Amino acid sequence: MGVFEKYGIKVLGTPIKTLETSEDRELFAQALNEINIPIAESIAVDNVDDALAAAEKVGYPIIVRSAYALGGLGSGFASNETELRNLASQSLSLAPQILVEKSLKGWKEVEYEVVRDRVGNCITVCNMENFDPLGIHTGDSIVVAPSQTLSDEEYHMLRSAAIKIIRHLGVVGECNVQYALQPDGLDYRVIEVNARLSRSSALASKATGYPLAYTAAKIGLGYTLPELPNPVTKTTSANFEPSLDYMVTKIPRWDLAKFQHVKRDIGSSMKSVGEVMAIGRNFEESFQKAIRQVDPSFVGFQGGEFENLDEALANPTDRRWLAVGQALMHDGYSVEKVHELSKIDKWFLYKLMNIVEMQKELESVGSLSGVTQDAMSRAKKLGFSDKQIAIAVNANELDVRATRKSFGITPFVKKIDTLAAEFPADTNYLYTTYNASTHDIEFDDFGTMVLGSGVYRIGSSVEFDWCAVSTARALRDAGKKTIMINYNPETVSTDFDEVDRLYFEELSFERVMDIYELEHAQDVVVSVGGRR
Repeated sequence: MGVFEKYGIKVLGTPIKTLETSEDRELFAQALNEINIPIAESIAVDNVDDALAAAEKVGYPIIVRSAYALGGLGSGFASNETELRNLASQSLSLAPQILVEKSLKGWKEVEYEVVRDRVGNCITVCNMENFDPLGIHTGDSIVVAPSQTLSDEEYHMLRSAAIKIIRHLGVVGECNVQYALQPDGLDYRVIEVNARLSRSSALASKATGYPLAYTAAKIGLGYTLPELPNPVTKTTSANFEPSLDYMVTKIPRWDLAKFQHVKRDIGSSMKSVGEVMAIGRNFEESFQKAIRQVDPSFVGFQGGEFENLDEALANPTDRRWLAVGQALMHDGYSVEKVHELSKIDKWFLYKLMNIVEMQKELESVGSLSGVTQDAMSRAKKLGFSDKQIAIAVNANELDVRATRKSFGITPFVKKIDTLAAEFPADTNYLYTTYNASTHDIEFDDFGTMVLGSGVYRIGSSVEFDWCAVSTARALRDAGKKTIMINYNPETVSTDFDEVDRLYFEELSFERVMDIYELEHAQDVVVSVGGRR
């Protein structure tokens, strides 16, 4: 329309042309073909008849992707002409163009968060792997960071491709590259590139301690990566790739139960309203933490009660992890059978089997007095909560806590380092773990604890986080040291520069008491804001 030219407006950061190329499915395919980067076989169309013709060329099953859409809006899978006709009609009512693409359902889904400045300096800040196979929107997928099942060759192949792509597209700032990776082999396809900050960016930023939004804004103003300081070390530059000595698990939060006649299936269009992030030193620890963060009624990895278990494993819903738990814990399914039905990577399933075996060991003891120090220690290292152990041995949580402490088994506080100890880290970004032998900090602040509001739900969102952050700021203005506990990666309360100490942790009785006792806290603000 010429508005920018008329008023002399300059676009900072990533150019408009790059955004158009990344969002227009046809232009995007052309751009990647120019640099020999593989994408799924696809045809861009703007009407239903052309969509049907394209599907005949590509071959069913196919996935429809809408151009210029967020959260997978208008996308979906079709295995025949009838399904495609209905899906294409719906998608074209939401977007002027759709992509008819060969389905790669069942492949691994991997993401890279990449930052580039105006002179071409380029780093990959975080790579993430979906627990769920391709076919589920990444916002509705369980995600781990860094990736756990990729070989060194696979990791660097995708990293090199991501850098090549954003240099060719001309991104100036931050972007997200999503891949489909063949489970057995080195074949891959680029799914899409978000030439902007996305929901995955919030996770990547909190997972690594690298402030992506801040860095992207500075790059947009003309700074280069070597000119910007690394906020973790405060002595090195932002032109570094974080190295993690811990791992992170993200699980989405759905509120589907609040709606009548709702379909619980999840797919390429996002339904979740929030997400949690848990930090641990192994997958089992971080996964069990994340489950409890999503819903306190879950004590950890457990089974559900599914009448048709095979169907629950094969067809993803918001409750599929419960089906996996039922299969492994109660119904005697092998890892191979669960993998065959769900296409979840065997690495993850074998890790979940470690939890199952520990659970069965505790149940076989039958009483708290029979739990040895070794068994208690191993359970805590696998992410078992006191309450979870109590249920397994027919005891109560407080008695388990007392027994655990009598064994000298208490959590250790670690810093988010991101530099593998190559440089000293000067950060207050903390988490607790039982997979350690020393604390990274001294407990001499005697601060005031503020409990965050946890995961976003329908009716409990950013306004509650504003209350928690405002409370922490008021306490700091009053000269008090502040300690924030929260686990929501999308919030300001989990920005480590907002408080004196940030614990990215559960808001359970057990964890809050652990931190309270370690910190010798003077006061605790349990709740601010909210409704009766």
